Amino acid sequence: MRRHSKAATALFPEPDICLAIRYFPVLPKAASPESLRGCRRSPNLRACCEMSEFPRPAHKTPWPHAPLHQLSQNGTYFVTAGTYLKHHHFCGAQRLAVLHRGVLTVAEKFGWQLEAWAVFSNHYHFVAHSPSAEDGARSLPRMLGLLHEKTAKWLNKLDDMPERKVWHNFWDTRLTYEKSYLARLNYTHQNAVKHRLVPVANQYPWCSAAWFERTAAPAQVKTVYSFNTDRLRAADDYDVAAEW
Repeated sequence: MRRHSKAATALFPEPDICLAIRYFPVLPKAASPESLRGCRRSPNLRACCEMSEFPRPAHKTPWPHAPLHQLSQNGTYFVTAGTYLKHHHFCGAQRLAVLHRGVLTVAEKFGWQLEAWAVFSNHYHFVAHSPSAEDGARSLPRMLGLLHEKTAKWLNKLDDMPERKVWHNFWDTRLTYEKSYLARLNYTHQNAVKHRLVPVANQYPWCSAAWFERTAAPAQVKTVYSFNTDRLRAADDYDVAAEW
């Protein structure tokens, strides 16, 4: 398991208050209009909501292709990233929606095939196959650097805290054994249940469980969900916020 610091990127110009929302358009079908009630209390967020880009239709979310359920020759990785000091910067539906959309968007942009993901108030996990391009998995720090840069700048402008450090480190593990791979798929799909946010994983909109059950064959779902994760070692020492 390797440990990385946040990678900086200068691919994009300085954002305005809605940069992350415009780049990571939000709100899957599971989010209700009531979840936006906080907009009335936040002038900055209300301004974002009034823009035509927010919210965007759920069908524009860059959902991954159907899961492969097999190790990739290019490399398959289990990745975890957390906020600085484990602060709950992404507490609530609006902020979770931006981070969730961001994970899917940067994965598509950099050619990573997501197999499972889960996003929470102070960390996220995903399992993905690295791209077949020459640099392959070496694009991971740049990909997460882009995600962290954009979401941090958006949050800091939203909260009027321009110097705040939002993200800490990320950890990645290359998966080389099928059983380890399948166990981490199950672990990630079920992570919201582990954190006691929902009784059934597909009820949590900021993870891959509902997508997985919708796109995979029933036999594949049964196989993945049968893997025991009790002894799985993962960088997951986080207490998450109950508000989502």
